[in-house]
Amino acid sequence: MHPNRVFHWTDEQEMLALVGQVSFATICVDGPAVVHAPVVVAGRDRLLFHVSRSNPAAAKLEGARAIASVMGPDFYVSPDWYGTPDRVPTWNYLVVEAEGPLRRLDEAELAALLDRLSAEHEQRLAPKKPWTRDKMTPGRFEAMLKAIVGFELSIEALRGNRKLGQNKKAEERERVAEALAALGRHDHAGLMRP
Repeated sequence: MHPNRVFHWTDEQEMLALVGQVSFATICVDGPAVVHAPVVVAGRDRLLFHVSRSNPAAAKLEGARAIASVMGPDFYVSPDWYGTPDRVPTWNYLVVEAEGPLRRLDEAELAALLDRLSAEHEQRLAPKKPWTRDKMTPGRFEAMLKAIVGFELSIEALRGNRKLGQNKKAEERERVAEALAALGRHDHAGLMRP
């Protein structure tokens, strides 16, 4: 997390919305161990995810304390775009970290996680008819469950940064937004506008 308080993000609903939108996290535990996994926001106090059982880090996760880091949009900012002298290049971004202990899910919880994960993402593909596990050969889904392990991260701390030039003048941010828009990066430009 960037230490400058001007970039600190404190709106928990907005942070969890970003986690839900991105739905993919880097999860770090002591050991050191790092896994990359799809995540589901299960209320304001829990994240759910699964990893391959054969992942060497999987055995280190149960009972460990972890940080799940979710990166939102990020982009380079040229100092030329500010229109003022003596600026340096920077990188702007949105990021959320959820920290807490991990608990291994039982088989029923893992199946429910997969159903929820696929339902959330199939909905984003509308008007496509959603995939469900009912389309699978009977018994195949249950057999495939044995290849993965699910976990719940109980969120004890939620931190976020929205490093979007808040330490710059409004007119400098607008010039950066205009430069990004000229490159076709309209989503990034919108983030820069106060």
